[in-house]
Amino acid sequence: MAVTNTLNDSNNDKSQRSKDLSEIINPTSAPIFNLLQEAPLPPSSSSITSNPHIPSVSASAVLGESYSMPEGTPIVRGFDFSSVANNSTSSSDTLDGILRSYATMGFQASNIALAIDQINEMRKWRLSDVPYQSNEDESLKDMDLRKKIRARIFFSYTSNQISCGQREIIRYLVQHKMVDVIVTTAGGIEEDLMKCFEHTYMGDFKLSGRELRKKGINRIGNLLVPNKNYCKFEDWMSPLITKMHDEQDSNHVKWAQEVAAASSVSSNKELPEKFVWTPSKMIKMLGQEINDESSVLYWAAKNDIPIFCPAITDGSVGDMLYFHSYKRKGFIVDINEDIRKINDIAVQSHATGQIIIGGGLVKHHTCNANLMRNGANYSVYLNTGQEFDGSDSGASPDEAISWGKIRIDAKPVKVSCDATIALPLIVSQTFAKNVEAWKKESEELKCWYGDE
Repeated sequence: MAVTNTLNDSNNDKSQRSKDLSEIINPTSAPIFNLLQEAPLPPSSSSITSNPHIPSVSASAVLGESYSMPEGTPIVRGFDFSSVANNSTSSSDTLDGILRSYATMGFQASNIALAIDQINEMRKWRLSDVPYQSNEDESLKDMDLRKKIRARIFFSYTSNQISCGQREIIRYLVQHKMVDVIVTTAGGIEEDLMKCFEHTYMGDFKLSGRELRKKGINRIGNLLVPNKNYCKFEDWMSPLITKMHDEQDSNHVKWAQEVAAASSVSSNKELPEKFVWTPSKMIKMLGQEINDESSVLYWAAKNDIPIFCPAITDGSVGDMLYFHSYKRKGFIVDINEDIRKINDIAVQSHATGQIIIGGGLVKHHTCNANLMRNGANYSVYLNTGQEFDGSDSGASPDEAISWGKIRIDAKPVKVSCDATIALPLIVSQTFAKNVEAWKKESEELKCWYGDE
């Protein structure tokens, strides 16, 4: 009997949980009725509906009345090329017109239009757009000060975006300080640097992997990367790892001496901070060392834009750290300091926007940092991941809302499209518009009241 009662209790619990979930998903549990009843249609001028030989259920199912669309519902309409066929409209104006028409084109074109709107909204946001809150610093009551505080923009991308021609677009954004924080993968670091030494070439998706391997050529989709690119990168990188190791050891000796001196004077004296390399410190140093204006890392270092890469060892850099460890042990790369840094940057933002190209680590790392501030205010996902397998790569913005990674009142956008198609179009209507005016205005803006 006890076993039976336990089973019944378990079934009741499951039933209750199902009921609760149903109420969350569909809070109005109204009964479902068949809206199209089997009945003769009223007389009309239509020869079909008035034909008594047609079964009334079929006529009703096919020709039943529909509700009127709400007033103001957009009408599907695409771009009319006849509007530019016989006049002197510039190519730029034509492109602008095509992308404006995306809003009513439908499918992913309309999502691109929504992404454009979302990015423009995050760029124009000012603290003056929201009323003063009692938990804010009293200095922020000053409306002129509020007008000078903007949203902080997180920009994330997977390594393939640097492998392909998107590198030039990303470099443009970083060169002109249009983004504030970057998250990428190890490939996003090393491929940028490798392109400073050797080219990546166009190939074909169908080239034989076996034949390419014999020739020492690596394939990334329909791109080709000769092995010599990696060799040149490693020849450049290996001495820098030794240099970083030397700097680490020198600083540790100095730190140990300072600790010993402080301990001998007073036990209450604050101990000095120990120097460690982090991925973001390494990446900034690499950007300074490469000294090449075609490089994303170069401009990030020059403009003091942090690049976070928690998986810095997942690529050629990791290979070299592995080889270095056999020559000399003890080199440390601390990811803990970086997680503190990126989370603090997110928390110390009056509003945030996130533009995430691709999935996996870069998507989650960016969203998780924004979780620390109860979610991003603006979000654009650009990827081809699907939600059915439960992966974070394919997870929708709405799923991120459930975790607190995106604000409940946000209007995030996901574009399901190859980023090499979508991103250039999006940038042309956002960051690439009114550049000089934006740069002049941004000189007086900051993302956090405490920022210098």
